[in-house]
Amino acid sequence: MISGSLLILFAAISVSLCDDGHEMEEFLKREYSLSKPYQGIGVSGSSHWEQMGDALVTSDHVRLTPDQQSKQGAIWSRIPCHLRDWELQVHFKIHGQGKKNLNGDGLAIWYTKERMQKGPVFGNRDFFTGLGVFVDTYPNEEKLMEAQRKRYTPRTQRIFPYVLAMVGNGTISYDHERDGRPTELGGCNAMVRNLKHDTFLFIRYVRRRLTIMLDIDGQHEWRDCLDVPGVRLPQGFYFGISAITGDLSDNHDLISMKLYQLTILRSKQEDVEEQEVLIPSVDNMELLRPYTDAEGMSSIAIFFSVLFSMLGVFLLVVVGLVLYGHWSESRRKRFY
Repeated sequence: MISGSLLILFAAISVSLCDDGHEMEEFLKREYSLSKPYQGIGVSGSSHWEQMGDALVTSDHVRLTPDQQSKQGAIWSRIPCHLRDWELQVHFKIHGQGKKNLNGDGLAIWYTKERMQKGPVFGNRDFFTGLGVFVDTYPNEEKLMEAQRKRYTPRTQRIFPYVLAMVGNGTISYDHERDGRPTELGGCNAMVRNLKHDTFLFIRYVRRRLTIMLDIDGQHEWRDCLDVPGVRLPQGFYFGISAITGDLSDNHDLISMKLYQLTILRSKQEDVEEQEVLIPSVDNMELLRPYTDAEGMSSIAIFFSVLFSMLGVFLLVVVGLVLYGHWSESRRKRFY
C-alpha cells in the first residue's frame, strides 16, 4: 500500500513535453506557492509570503484591492527564486460593480529584483528590474472611442481587458498613459471581469523562452497569449502579485499561485551557451529604444505636418519666382 507521503510526492510531480519535443519534469515548489488557507502569509521571518498595502487575507482568497477608489495592495515572496526553468500558474478573479470601461485598473504578476515597494505600476514601483505580466482592465489611452478610431487601425486597436508582458532593466519606465505599448513584448485580449467560472493565467520560462497562456473561457483549456524567445532573466529574483485602483475600481482577488520547477535535459554545449544572466534583456530587442508609431500621429499633428509642408512648398515657389525674375531682368539688360 502506498504511503500518504508518496501520494503527495506523486501529486506534486508530473511529466510533460517542451515546445521543442523534449521531455520535461514538473515539480511543485511549495515555498514559492500560495493557496488556501494561506498559512504561508505573515509578518514573521519564518513565513514565505508578505502582504503589503490594502491586501487582505480571507479564508477563500487574498483580496489585493477592494472595489473602492485609490487602493493598492500586494503579496510578495520572501524567498528569492534560483530556479533556472519554471512555470507559474495563477488562479485569480477580477469583479466589481462598475460597467464596461468604468472599472480599473488591473493586476500584475512580478518576477523582479525589487520587492515590497509601492508605486504607480499596478501597485508596484516604476523602473523595475525583471518581468512584469499585466492584466490591464482599463484603456487609459483608448478611453475615447473617437480618438481611438483616429489613432489606431482595427488591426492595432486593443480590446480591454488586455494581458501584456514587459521586461525592465531598472532604467525603463512603464508608460501608464499609453497602456504600456512602447515596452510591450506582446499581449492578447482577455475578457476576465465578472465571470462566474474560474480564470487562470499561465507563465512558463524555459530555455530563455517566455510563454503566456490563459484559461478564462470555462473550458479547462489553455489558449495562447504570447510566446517570445530570447528572454534573459537572472536568477535570484522575487515573485509577487499586486493590484491598484484609481478613480475607478474593482475587487482584485488572488485564489492561488503555484510554481513548478521544470527539469529539462540539456547538452554540455547548451550549458556553456547559457551563461549567467546579470541584467534582464530580450534578444533582438533594444529595451531603451525610442518608440515610434507610424499610425500613432494624432489628427492635430497630421494637420500641422501638412500645413508646414504646404508652407514650405509655397516658400520654395516664391523664392524660385524671385530668383527667376532677377535672372530674366539681368538677361534683358545684357541685350541692350
